Amino acid sequence: MPRTTDGDGGEPRRQRADARLNVDALVEAAKAVFAESGVDAPVRSIAERAGVGVGTLYRHFPLRSDLISAVFRREMDACVAAATDLEAAYPPGEALDRWVMRYTQFVATKRGLAGALHSGDPAYEPLAEYFSTRLAPTLERLLDAATESGDISQHVVAGEFLGAVANLCHDGGPTPSRSGGRAERMVRLLLAGLRSQDVG
Repeated sequence: MPRTTDGDGGEPRRQRADARLNVDALVEAAKAVFAESGVDAPVRSIAERAGVGVGTLYRHFPLRSDLISAVFRREMDACVAAATDLEAAYPPGEALDRWVMRYTQFVATKRGLAGALHSGDPAYEPLAEYFSTRLAPTLERLLDAATESGDISQHVVAGEFLGAVANLCHDGGPTPSRSGGRAERMVRLLLAGLRSQDVG
């Protein structure tokens, strides 16, 4: 008997749906485990949290870098999506502030992700382009709107601002919670600087 094809709505389509669910579960589990234990956490912990076997994890993510990249991409996509919601709900200046603080929280609480991404491993090279084509344009749009509305008066390059935030978030603080709190205070000062009328 021939195998049921995708067009028939049979087994292959269901297998693909199951695979997508497994991938989603693994990425969400990895995000939680990385936040708790860092990116070097045992893969068995991630598989158990996702409710799948270790073999399933390796089938979808043969290398740890594959899983780290998937988590980072999902988090970046969530940051981009949040900007649209904030733009619809708040004035330009407040939308900018809220989005930057959301980005700050994202970066500050990702234990070990920054180190992995800047390790020189070529597996992470595509993420740099993803960052520049997704997050930087999002911030640039928010900055342009806040400038046009008069909420900010200083010009800043979006990519450089994101880099400054990332540097503040990874200053060697002893724990994610403590370094994250310090980073938020420093980033608020950066945002205040955008409103300064002193161009000297």
